[in-house]
Amino acid sequence: MSDLRAVGYHIGLLLCVLGLTMAVPLALDLWAASANWRAFAVGGTVTLFIGGALGVTCADRARGGLSIRQALMLTTSLWAIAPVFAAVPFLIGAPGVSFTNGYFEAMSGLTTTGSTVFVGLDAMPPGVLIWRAMLQWFGGIGIIVVALAIFPSLGVGGMQLFKTESFDTMGKVLPRASEIAVSVSWVYLILTLLCAFAYGATGMSAFDAFAHAMTTIATGGFANYDASFGAFSPPAEYVATAFMLLASLPLARFVQLVSRQHGALFRDSQVRAFLAVMLAASAAIVAWRMADMTGDFETVLRKSLFNTASVLTGTGFASEDYALWGSLPVAVLFMIGLVGGCSGSATCALKVFRFQVLIAAVGAQVRAIHSPSGVFTPRYEGRKIDDAVLSSVMSLFYFFALTLATVAVALAMMGLDATTAISGAATALANIGPGFGDVIGPSGNFASLPDNAKWLLSLTMLIGRLEVLSIFVLFTAAFWRA
Repeated sequence: MSDLRAVGYHIGLLLCVLGLTMAVPLALDLWAASANWRAFAVGGTVTLFIGGALGVTCADRARGGLSIRQALMLTTSLWAIAPVFAAVPFLIGAPGVSFTNGYFEAMSGLTTTGSTVFVGLDAMPPGVLIWRAMLQWFGGIGIIVVALAIFPSLGVGGMQLFKTESFDTMGKVLPRASEIAVSVSWVYLILTLLCAFAYGATGMSAFDAFAHAMTTIATGGFANYDASFGAFSPPAEYVATAFMLLASLPLARFVQLVSRQHGALFRDSQVRAFLAVMLAASAAIVAWRMADMTGDFETVLRKSLFNTASVLTGTGFASEDYALWGSLPVAVLFMIGLVGGCSGSATCALKVFRFQVLIAAVGAQVRAIHSPSGVFTPRYEGRKIDDAVLSSVMSLFYFFALTLATVAVALAMMGLDATTAISGAATALANIGPGFGDVIGPSGNFASLPDNAKWLLSLTMLIGRLEVLSIFVLFTAAFWRA
């Protein structure tokens, strides 16, 4: 019980913070003379009251730091509970949705998935639009801190590979994990501001620039318009492409750059692998489209780069319906959407480094088959990959595939067509945003899905955002006996 009360105390504090941040959309709606400010006033009051009551009730058990088990319970509980309160303004104000739709939208925001059930975004009050962007921004920095401070200690999906690297290597500059988290948060904020200024230079209004900067750096993809990035000028697509890629790199490497460790970024093999995947996928799509259609090269290049980066990073912006580009682009985009960006960023999916580990393990096994008497050791950046890391990575791949298949079958049983079911399961688990097909593709949204499908997809977003295994471990007896 003391474990739960300590967790409850921190959840209460974080809910208070969430309630206080509702003052921002409230002020915007007041400034715009929108009556919708009342929704944020009520939502903020309710969240503050319940969060404060929970914190006060559990305060006597909050002494000392959290154990690893408590930290995992806190992470999972917070990501499941916070959308309930984040959705309150959606329920009682514009757009006046059901609890199912409100929870889905808030979960999509906090997990930086970017799937939406809202229509008519162009006419939404500014408070609603900025709140959606803020949810993604908070979710992005939240998961980066969790990935730095918790997942390496738990060994989730091979993250223990970065335990020494992230903390000892960074320790030459910043000796404590809390200082690393603070420094990474500063990088996150600075990237957001730079992105906003760059958007403004392309002709975006200040409001659109800051809202889309938050969702770009969070690799979330919520937009202020139903047309997503189709509503903006071509230069904005180049800016978005650049910042989506920057946000997908390990933010701790930027801290090292500032600390004059100039080669740290490109010495990171996952950075090189990520950029190689981006280059190869973009080149294949551009070549296919130029051979398959008429059109000027600059437009094809720009839209191919933008949408490829959006899918690879899991951001989910769209400038046109890429599902109409043909069979090869669709296949390429589907596959790279499951790859994702680098560890230590806000990106989702399986992450590039896990594919590097998988390829190293397969390569060692193939060489062993060719030369049975030889000893071949899989390596990552020159270091031997421990058996515990290999086992953890393989387990994540297995549970990811199993979850994807299970959710896809369940969605099909709910009446969804095959394309919607498979791509819906993939986009939720990999936290990408839009799927494929006429229903949930780049030109559609998730509003028409049945409520049971939305609840399943909300759960799937949570599972994917918290690296799959950290959710499933909660259902084991050994976790609660620890």
